[in-house]
Amino acid sequence: MNYHFRKATIAEIPQIWEILQSAILRRKSEGSNQWQDGYPNPEVIQKDIEEGTGFVLTDGDAIIGYSAVLINDEPAYAEIKGKWLTNNDFVVVHRVAISEQYIGKGLAKIILEFIEAYARSKDIYSIKADTNFDNLAMMKTFEKSGYTYCGEVYFRGSPRKAYEKILAKAA
Repeated sequence: MNYHFRKATIAEIPQIWEILQSAILRRKSEGSNQWQDGYPNPEVIQKDIEEGTGFVLTDGDAIIGYSAVLINDEPAYAEIKGKWLTNNDFVVVHRVAISEQYIGKGLAKIILEFIEAYARSKDIYSIKADTNFDNLAMMKTFEKSGYTYCGEVYFRGSPRKAYEKILAKAA
């Protein structure tokens, strides 16, 4: 496969929103309440892109995944019930979603690998993320990718499992 990870453009919002809508429906069909409250939505995606934090995973010309990637920008993480592994600069991963046709191919893990490379390119060696308590697929992806469970954070009144991965510095 010919995967690339790059900043998204405003023109790509319709394809990104289609991927997120499928993910929202998939979460609902799995009995999850994650993403069932009108978030994320096209305005959130547009804001991500305008702020330079919206990224797409592509296979050739096709957009097959989406994620928001922020640096040191998640106020909720300051209020963790638990303890982060580090207190240095960090990259935040939000809104990971994979196209319906590509589910089950390990692409969330590939997105995380691209984000690790992005973090290293910015001389940042910590990645923090969170997911809903019932998002078993994402929790498994974090665990397989070497993330450590650090505690709980709260978004819009709901607890979420918080994870961190410390990246090795290049030799």
